[in-house]
Amino acid sequence: MSYARPNIQARRGFLRNCIAGTTTTLALPWLQSLSAWADESGKQSDADDSTNKPPLRFGCLYFSNGVEPEHWWAKRQAGRTEFGQCLTPLQDLADDVLFIKGLFNPQAALHPSPHMGRMANLLSGAWISNEQSEIRAGKSMDQVLAEELGRNTDLPSLVLGVEPTELRLEDGLSMIYGSCISWASDTRPATKEIYPARVYDLIVGGGKSRELDRSILDALTEDARRVRRGVSADDRNKLDEYLESIRDIEIRIDRAQKTQSLEGWRPSASQPTFGRPEEELPQNVAEHMRLMLDLIVLAFQMDKTRIATCMLNNDLSQMNFGFLEGVEGSLHLDLTHNGRDPKLESMYLRTNQFHVQQLRYLMDRMQAIDEGGSSLLDNSLIMLCSNLFDGDRHQADEMPVVLAGRGSGSVPRGGIIDLSSAAEESRRACNLYLSIMQKMGLAKNRFGDSFQAMSLS
Repeated sequence: MSYARPNIQARRGFLRNCIAGTTTTLALPWLQSLSAWADESGKQSDADDSTNKPPLRFGCLYFSNGVEPEHWWAKRQAGRTEFGQCLTPLQDLADDVLFIKGLFNPQAALHPSPHMGRMANLLSGAWISNEQSEIRAGKSMDQVLAEELGRNTDLPSLVLGVEPTELRLEDGLSMIYGSCISWASDTRPATKEIYPARVYDLIVGGGKSRELDRSILDALTEDARRVRRGVSADDRNKLDEYLESIRDIEIRIDRAQKTQSLEGWRPSASQPTFGRPEEELPQNVAEHMRLMLDLIVLAFQMDKTRIATCMLNNDLSQMNFGFLEGVEGSLHLDLTHNGRDPKLESMYLRTNQFHVQQLRYLMDRMQAIDEGGSSLLDNSLIMLCSNLFDGDRHQADEMPVVLAGRGSGSVPRGGIIDLSSAAEESRRACNLYLSIMQKMGLAKNRFGDSFQAMSLS
């Protein structure tokens, strides 16, 4: 079964003709029937062979303060991959992820600051400036991808987070280093967005151009019906699921922004009639994270961007995990630096599992989206990682890394890559980043401190 899609120019024209009628526009998901539609002149879109398959996407989920080392492992046993307790949320998906052991950033391991010198360079491998008067961290690999591939999409990349960028000092250095993993240049972090409503508006492009009392779907009802009549039954089902996912996100954003000051009051979960939500942060951490992940899925599905990073928490995070049963205290001071107290270590393990659960959630969402015989997850590479290994010891000579997705068939289905006993030049994290860049189509033979792409087979 062929998978066809108009080229970028033709696709945008198609949307203007078929999903217009108001000042709001909404990109369609990948529909096989699109290739059969003609433009206003009645001519078929002249997509070349390179547009006849879904694009490859890259996403990075970052969690701070490392892991409980005793429980972060993978091994082959009786013909299957077994995971340690940190990774139990992925156990039944072991054949869909690569467990990578032994990678690290040499410059981070050498830096005197146990936090500020070991996080902002996560995706660049660069040296962090020791001077308060100079902010310098190295351009990150996601922004290199965005610069070279972003011309193909409305948004070069999504740079998301859950906690705000901090401007105080830590170890005599700016907490900007602890708040940003995406760097647009050596000296400037990419703008991180933590408000789901603003991200939604970036993606759908309708936040300021539609009537303020209408959902974006309300503004496009008739046009959506017309599209349904012109596509196949399979694509109608896909379109319905897509529109329903947008409606669900709108409902949840609306609910997340509502005040909780009226005890017992809950907004209706029926048809939303809100405009752009107020710029307030969701008060529920878990819901905030899920909204951000859903927005990444939406952006990938709409092909609004092909590059996304999401910081689940900042370095030195004081995020309180009291929403997890049996967990008390803040992530950094109480749980990470636990003095090997068994009770606190158990709570720390729960936070590790929670972070891994976010990858699992994202994988499940992406696996459920069909793209012409393959899934959105099949056509993506999603990396879950942290800047430290043993967070209690600030261990930077190893990084926890899990890679999910098939990379449009360029990555084997599951396995373990153990580089812990390899030479230093083979353990550099930038080797992995260079490999991902090449798979994304960039003609590069070096990045950061890497001169050799890591083999993922």
